[in-house]
Amino acid sequence: MRGFGDLRKLMKEAQKLQEELAKRREELRDTRVEATAGGGAVVAVVNGHGELQAVKIAREAVDPGDVEMLEDLIVSAVQEAQRKARELVQEVMGELTGGLPGFPP
Repeated sequence: MRGFGDLRKLMKEAQKLQEELAKRREELRDTRVEATAGGGAVVAVVNGHGELQAVKIAREAVDPGDVEMLEDLIVSAVQEAQRKARELVQEVMGELTGGLPGFPP
């Protein structure tokens, strides 16, 4: 019956890991990641889940004759912020799981 004790211990550890992962996911929701484009003309802020929280645009970046450039800067800043958020998630969750299968970020 020794095997059942080991199994119970393993199940308990897995549950603790799941709880810690849930806690870290919640903390990531409150974490802010920032990226810029155009030398700081556009700033995008996302949370640790990659959800867009804010966009800041410098006045000098607003040129009614070149709206396409501003659109490109916004997309670029948002994509970079989301990439940084994904890296943060990999780092934070990887500390706990060590790349274990079945524990996605």
